[in-house]
Amino acid sequence: MNGKADIGLIGLAVMGQNLVLNMNDHGFTVAVYNRTTSKVDEFINGAAKGTKVIGTHSIEEFIGKLKKPRRVMLMVKAGQAVDDFIELLLPRLEAGDIIIDGGNSNYEDTIRRTQYLESKGLLYIGTGVSGGEEGARHGPSIMPGGSPKAWEAVKPIFQSIAAKVDGEPCCDWVGENGAGHYVKMVHNGIEYGDMQLICEAYDLMKRGLGMSNEEMHHVFARFNKGKLNSYLIEITRDILGYRNENGEAVIDLILDAAGQKGTGKWTVISSMDLGIPMTLISEAVYARALSAMKDERLQAAKILKGPAAQFDGDKEKFVNDIEEAMYAAKIISYAQGYMLLRAAAKEHKWNLNYGGIALMWRGGCIIRSVFLGDIRNAFQRNSNLTNLLMDSYFSEQVMAAQSAWRRVVMKATELGITIPAMASALNFFDGYRRERLPANLLQAQRDYFGAHTYERIDQPRGQFFHTNWTGRGGEVTAGKYNN
Repeated sequence: MNGKADIGLIGLAVMGQNLVLNMNDHGFTVAVYNRTTSKVDEFINGAAKGTKVIGTHSIEEFIGKLKKPRRVMLMVKAGQAVDDFIELLLPRLEAGDIIIDGGNSNYEDTIRRTQYLESKGLLYIGTGVSGGEEGARHGPSIMPGGSPKAWEAVKPIFQSIAAKVDGEPCCDWVGENGAGHYVKMVHNGIEYGDMQLICEAYDLMKRGLGMSNEEMHHVFARFNKGKLNSYLIEITRDILGYRNENGEAVIDLILDAAGQKGTGKWTVISSMDLGIPMTLISEAVYARALSAMKDERLQAAKILKGPAAQFDGDKEKFVNDIEEAMYAAKIISYAQGYMLLRAAAKEHKWNLNYGGIALMWRGGCIIRSVFLGDIRNAFQRNSNLTNLLMDSYFSEQVMAAQSAWRRVVMKATELGITIPAMASALNFFDGYRRERLPANLLQAQRDYFGAHTYERIDQPRGQFFHTNWTGRGGEVTAGKYNN
């Protein structure tokens, strides 16, 4: 049976198993291995029974079942486990063989691993795989990057198993070394933002308007038929309508302390490193952190009191305003996400296809939505678009929504309901559209206490000046302008 398998996969947790079954459905023979070999037998005799999947019980047997060039996909926990398996595989592989990391690895690790394996004559792919268990089984969004020479060897497999939108696979080559995992990281950051916006809308309706779960279930069903149509709106609709065997709404039984695995945090850290104001996603990450402070919040609630105001307007009209505010804030979130992608591409010399990334996200992944088709159209109109807000469609949409958006932010403030994502998005919009910001005062302060210098509006950019504000500091300036 030597050389029978088209690809091998290591790591038979749910995502790994579902990807294997997906590959099998599309005519590819897959060899599998798991460090706990009993999992291999359980899989072969269970979910994979009757398929062409080949179970193996050692790395040597596993490698021996693969066609050349060997394609080995790792679906193991990000971090040290990936490095451990790379070292286990290296002595058994040959020049031109390919290792693929399909986990949620940090893109900096992928840059390092690509360089390391290429120095050994092997090829490496770090690929984002989004869509959860269902996506892995029936069609995920796949975002591969790494060694460009490896793409042709994995392209038929990846594009076959990926989700399809209008016949096009939600998978294409992203770029060199860590580009695939970087795009997946930004995807996850945007996912944080989308989820937070939905939670804020839910809170406004529940606490602000006193709506029942059933009422909100119908509202989200309506949202899902309009411009907010997306997977996350769809599942929110279902969650709000779900009751357990006792007739209880499960949503009301869930503790309000959110978890996170780190990709949202990585996105925010990268945005800070690159100087990109990803305000909405940052607020979404911090909102989860605040929710996790449950015990402190219980104590604070006994001491700190907010306004006693109640909503006294037209509820139906306000629900429509919420829809507009969510949409406008969503535009800001994606605009910021694409700002970060552009900055990272410049920093790492990646040649990213921004419209193609929107296509990869249109199906299979957690943030899939009709909205992404509009982003792709924007980059088709102008491949050098600097910001989504400069596109005619998105600028018109956000300006049309801004009155409703402002009403929502003002009313939430009046009611004492926290909406950090919607509000920070509005603040970004108001800052981005301003010809002049108060940073002139900030620069004066920096020059006053640290002699950091400043530029002047009546002189060319790149010339720096210092004022001896106190008459005592002299004319010595700091060495670095951006301190």
